[in-house]
Amino acid sequence: MYSREVEALLRKKGITPGDMIRVVLNKKTFEGILLPRPEFGDQGALVLKLKNGYNIGLKPGVGTKLEKLEHAKETFTFPRVKLEKREGLPNVTIVSTGGTIESKVDYITGGVHMLVEPEEMLAQVPEILEIANFKVVSPMRIASEDMLYQNWQEIARAVAKALSDSHGVIVTHGTDTMHYTAAALSFMLDGLTGPVVITGAQRSVDRGSSDAFMNLLCSAHLAAKGNVAEVGICMHASSSDGFCNFIRGTKVRKMHTTKRDAFRPINNRPIARISPNGAIDYIDDERRRRGEDRKLRVVAGYEPRVALLKFYPNSDPDIIDYYIGKGYKGIIIEGTGMGHVAVSPADEKYSWLGHIKRAVESGMVVGVTSQCLNGRVNGNVYRNLRLISGTGAIYCEDMMPETALVKLGWLLGNHKRGDAARMLSKNIAGEITERTEIDFF
Repeated sequence: MYSREVEALLRKKGITPGDMIRVVLNKKTFEGILLPRPEFGDQGALVLKLKNGYNIGLKPGVGTKLEKLEHAKETFTFPRVKLEKREGLPNVTIVSTGGTIESKVDYITGGVHMLVEPEEMLAQVPEILEIANFKVVSPMRIASEDMLYQNWQEIARAVAKALSDSHGVIVTHGTDTMHYTAAALSFMLDGLTGPVVITGAQRSVDRGSSDAFMNLLCSAHLAAKGNVAEVGICMHASSSDGFCNFIRGTKVRKMHTTKRDAFRPINNRPIARISPNGAIDYIDDERRRRGEDRKLRVVAGYEPRVALLKFYPNSDPDIIDYYIGKGYKGIIIEGTGMGHVAVSPADEKYSWLGHIKRAVESGMVVGVTSQCLNGRVNGNVYRNLRLISGTGAIYCEDMMPETALVKLGWLLGNHKRGDAARMLSKNIAGEITERTEIDFF
């Protein structure tokens, strides 16, 4: 919202965001689309998008004249780049799935919509065309919160097909559930032969503070020439435009709602740091590299009847019985500390012990992680932990709850129950580290 004074002035003139208006201020005339007030800045200043695409702030004062030229109808459109093959450049495929990186503001409503075509997105970073020959496939265009396991399977198949003739693949994706997709692709793409770089944006491409441009640029450098054969997320490493981190897909999590450097490694270091100029600094010497003898295959089975349950004080363990009754095949419990849940509370109805035991006896695979995220769970340290472990629940080492959930669904979708239970606490795609280093936190 603009200030009350500006809102009153706009109402008097019948002007709303999205209208084409003329502003005469200090004997100068400006014409453009009135934008909704940005989240930061002076509430008393009008924000116009000029015909050249730039935004300008104008603070009305004595003698300012406002005139509505045209009612809101069409928003500003972006130019599109023409993708042409150039000799000597590596091939990179962009698997476009939607999200803020492929969005722009609707200046009529002020909301962000997934309207930008991939070719429009690339036109905002013209230097990217000097890095590789790009091909774009778009299996879906959805917000990340609408992602289902079937979408993960579709993306995995699109990536595997793309790697048959590309050095690497960029997956553009919404940020909110990006780390779930990163984990899913890490398990589904067995014997990976090149870099799979998932990237997105916290802010849409038509905003001056957008992180999309550098995220795309760094992702392109890594996909085009990176000596890595892993799935990871490539996003800003800090709030400034210094470099991006490429973080392993099973060890990365979104840790802030809006900051540009929201994605952080959990119980791990980044695989690499990538500068916009193309320099790649490899940090993880244990990374899987290109050129190693592998044959890529898609293992995309997935059992969706798995759940993530958060323990908290006074939480009702009857929720476990609900999932047993619904025929669920597995649950991941996000406990406290080293994997604690209530075992011997003053009121026995709040004890999770018997409910977990019933779940395991029903054939459900039960995994235990920690809400702490950093560090590792251990079923042997305290008496209550030993009692929970004694039910057959599996302590998931240093896996994040979300990664453990995705892994359990993937295991149950591709293996028998006993094998899935045995493999849950075994490292498959870098999700479990053998040793927690002091600088992981």
